Amino acid sequence: MADEKRPVIMWFRRDLRLSDNPALSAAAKTDGPLLPVFILDDDAPGHFSLGGASRWWLHGSLESLDKSLDGSLILRRGKTAEILNKLLDETDACAIHTAAAYEPYERALEEAVEKLCKDRGVEFTRHEGRLLNSPDAVSTNDGDPYQVFTPYWKAAKRKHFRDVLRAPSLNDFAKARSDDLGDWKLRPTKPDWAGGLRETWTPGEEAAKKALAGFIDNKLLDYEKDRGRLDCDPSSRLSPHLHFGELSPLQVYSAVRHADEGASGKGAESFLSELGWREFCAQLLFHFPHTATEPLKDQFKDFPWRQSKADLKAWQNGETGYPIVDAAMRQLWETGWMPNRARMVVASFLTKHLLIPWQDGADWFWDTLVDADLANNASNWQWVAGSGADAAPYFRIFNPILQSEKFDPDGDYIRRWVPELKKLKNKDIHAPFEASASSLSEAGIDLGSTYPKPIIEHSKGRQRSLDAYEKVKNG
Repeated sequence: MADEKRPVIMWFRRDLRLSDNPALSAAAKTDGPLLPVFILDDDAPGHFSLGGASRWWLHGSLESLDKSLDGSLILRRGKTAEILNKLLDETDACAIHTAAAYEPYERALEEAVEKLCKDRGVEFTRHEGRLLNSPDAVSTNDGDPYQVFTPYWKAAKRKHFRDVLRAPSLNDFAKARSDDLGDWKLRPTKPDWAGGLRETWTPGEEAAKKALAGFIDNKLLDYEKDRGRLDCDPSSRLSPHLHFGELSPLQVYSAVRHADEGASGKGAESFLSELGWREFCAQLLFHFPHTATEPLKDQFKDFPWRQSKADLKAWQNGETGYPIVDAAMRQLWETGWMPNRARMVVASFLTKHLLIPWQDGADWFWDTLVDADLANNASNWQWVAGSGADAAPYFRIFNPILQSEKFDPDGDYIRRWVPELKKLKNKDIHAPFEASASSLSEAGIDLGSTYPKPIIEHSKGRQRSLDAYEKVKNG
């Protein structure tokens, strides 16, 4: 027994894949049997604990990963450092490998595990892989983090990226007690609100690879032209797969770069800039961790936000009286997702028309998005609100009617998600409150009954927002 090789722990987190996983590849190269582990940490504070839609996705992703590991994935629930300490006792493992994380709470976990391993004489190794570049790898000439996207992305693309790694050969697994995934109750039962998620998504590494290939084959060429459209489906829908690490950003970057269109294509460049924005948001949160819940720009600490439970609920439920806003919010509730253009429109409406704090919107997105990502969520909401890095000018207030006419000209998106308006003529569907009484009657619509009246008139909401921003600007 003395010559038995000691196990090596692969601590999975948001890297739930076998291919292009540097931590897993390194762990597999060691002499000992592999002990793949995922820990559901009950100690995570509110802004780091999973929302409902993310919990649903995690269940499917872990099922897929366990299948890829021949049923050898060890599931444990509890405080991370305590769980790993118990596993070291149980298995006499000699090392722990994991992918480096960059969110504040995740970094604190790593530090605790690193101390534990040092005290026990166990090797602990972090590996890159969650981003194209680690957040401290790209900086200005002065060594400061970038707060403007375009120069950041130019600098980030100049970095040398490693080759994509193949999935390692895995045939020697260590044994340990595992929780039953069903006991974690990540998916809802009573009531079961996840029917739309099941119809829309398939979590897991294989589904992620298929989604990437399908996007490149069918959508990449026209991505620059179509990216803002709501009446078709130009999005890659890769964001939840990337968030849970079923695909690495390098796999996506490399595949797009090597697509038939070539590196110079506008579709490829436009799409890769979205991947770059994801990187940009991650480095912002890394360097400015308070931005998860607080504004980056200090003057916004005194912004005169409104508190209105009724208005917030109307926005959450898709009952604002603005069809494009309501369609997007209902799509979010049904499918756990909405296109980027829709996200900007609904975020602008909440923070500017309604003057409700961006944190309230971020909280709702956190619970309802299958791709809820702390860095992206906070940075994007702050970008719209005007309080973040490279933010939209305070006077940029999306007109929901014009946005609807431009990006859903025939009302197909609205009719899909707000079916009570489906009989309206195209000229009326973007603003039913401006339609004639006869048009509404023909479509079977009674404003205020079958469909709500606008909770605020656009020009009044816009002016109220400009007045509030002027106080901050001049304050």
